[in-house]
Amino acid sequence: MIQPVPEATETRGSYRDPLALLADCDLQVSDLPYPVDTAPEFPFLVPRSLAARIRSGDPNDPVLRQVLSSLEERDPDPLASRDPVGETQFTIDGGLIRKYPGRALLVTTGACAVHCRYCFRRHTDYAEVGMGHQIDQAVDAIRSDPSLHEIILSGGDPLSLSAQRLTKLIAALEAIDHVQTLRLHSRTLVVDPGRVANHLVERLATSRLRVVLVTHVNHPNELGPEASERLHALARAGVTLLNQAVLLQAVNDDVTTLAALSEALFANRVLPYYLHALDPVAGASHFRVPDSRALPLMQALRDRLPGYLVPRYVREVPGDASKRPVTSDVPPTAQA
Repeated sequence: MIQPVPEATETRGSYRDPLALLADCDLQVSDLPYPVDTAPEFPFLVPRSLAARIRSGDPNDPVLRQVLSSLEERDPDPLASRDPVGETQFTIDGGLIRKYPGRALLVTTGACAVHCRYCFRRHTDYAEVGMGHQIDQAVDAIRSDPSLHEIILSGGDPLSLSAQRLTKLIAALEAIDHVQTLRLHSRTLVVDPGRVANHLVERLATSRLRVVLVTHVNHPNELGPEASERLHALARAGVTLLNQAVLLQAVNDDVTTLAALSEALFANRVLPYYLHALDPVAGASHFRVPDSRALPLMQALRDRLPGYLVPRYVREVPGDASKRPVTSDVPPTAQA
């Protein structure tokens, strides 16, 4: 029996001032081990549901580190880009991105419930991408291309769409015979789980499409009781649940945390899918974990967990036909 969960707007009651968030976490700027930016270029936005997962009085909290704006974001990096995965060159009608055979990604909205400081689309001009009012144009492009069998809804966050817009889009995709799989990429499941209302779960359960929902959880502390309940509801509805995380310095760059994340995900019916190397996005270089550290971490994770709980460590390289696995010959005894 699915328990009722009220709908919520994406930013209702959210923190828009880093100082207000710090005060409610019983912290001051001087407590932080990094310099706080109180007027960041990339706007500050944290929902209270995610803020509740921050440990009060802990300046090193891994959830806080992901969302608190830092002056490190202003540091120049010649290797960083405002279009780090080269999406601009692949964008066609109405925010549709064609990079890989057989599937296309639809940027459904620029809205998201949280502004993660490492976001690879933090510089995206969503008006230029053409999403939103041109979604009908994107659906027409999908309809005219029979090679497309999987459509990925992204953003922003597709679960930031109103229920009416999202269900209308799902229905439009269901009406295209050659589309067989619907994949949604969403961080909403952990940052604002109240948005995943019963009617959406029930709508996905009755879809003719194979539905895959890829969550984005970087640390086990992000998984609270409400997120857990929603994930179990989706699993009972027949939705395939996967997770993609980003390897982030001072957040999850140790084997104990990564192992705990995989185990917490599996306890919530979610399989680890990808662990991404940080995209070279301008403003996020302080989160980068070098491969010289990441690869021994992955070997230590393989030594500790069964294979189905070990995500694939990958990097997105502009122009590649798929995510590029990051591999190396690391001795089995390597330690993180």
